[in-house]
Amino acid sequence: MKVTVRMDDITPDMDWESFEAFERMFERYGIRPLLGIVPENRDKTLSVSPAREDFWEKMRTLEQKGWNLAMHGCHHLYRTKKGGVFPLNCRSEFAGVSEQEQERLIQTGRRILEDHGIRPVIFMAPGHTFDRRTVQILRRNGFSYMTDGYGRKPYRRWDMTFLPISFLRSRLFRKKDGITTLVIHCNRCTPQELEEYERMFQVHREAFVPYETYLRQPARKRFWGAGTAEYAMAAGKRLAAGLFRK
Repeated sequence: MKVTVRMDDITPDMDWESFEAFERMFERYGIRPLLGIVPENRDKTLSVSPAREDFWEKMRTLEQKGWNLAMHGCHHLYRTKKGGVFPLNCRSEFAGVSEQEQERLIQTGRRILEDHGIRPVIFMAPGHTFDRRTVQILRRNGFSYMTDGYGRKPYRRWDMTFLPISFLRSRLFRKKDGITTLVIHCNRCTPQELEEYERMFQVHREAFVPYETYLRQPARKRFWGAGTAEYAMAAGKRLAAGLFRK
């Protein structure tokens, strides 16, 4: 499997020490990831460091270096206890929210990014949760891709191209054809976790490809029943994670 990297929860007040540690690793191993930028962060759990005044300039510079930028929700505030069509979590900024409010959030977030010179075509839902209405609204507001779902290749659903994420990290580097995404949250990474990522990038260096490679892959049509299977996998993983925490 070829592997791309996406990093969630990118904000002016994120954990800059961890982010910069990952940035150095990405440079060492030639990894050009996808960054999920929260347009206007209101989630206090994502606020770790003092906000950097050069945040937007930094994001544009990374984009010029070949990194891809996605819109990661709008405020990163969970409004419902819905899992939507990909229920990895039981909370959402979008799933179960009215069409009018979802459209307002998506248009607001997009406008903020565009005001800072960023024109996203990829959407990253907070908590991985969204519903069919979210996809329809994204499509009519200029988004072409969503980074979520399961599979070994991009696929088309509801006239949107989905770029799947990995189901289990332990299965990332199987000797099979295909491409998937490693999801990273850099906030509050411990030194041990950073060391583990370093070893992963070093040992599996040949497996990692720029996120841009994903965007160039042809998207296949989903077979009948794939949506139901994907829903069951996501719900099962959420339940398993809950039991493990207990």
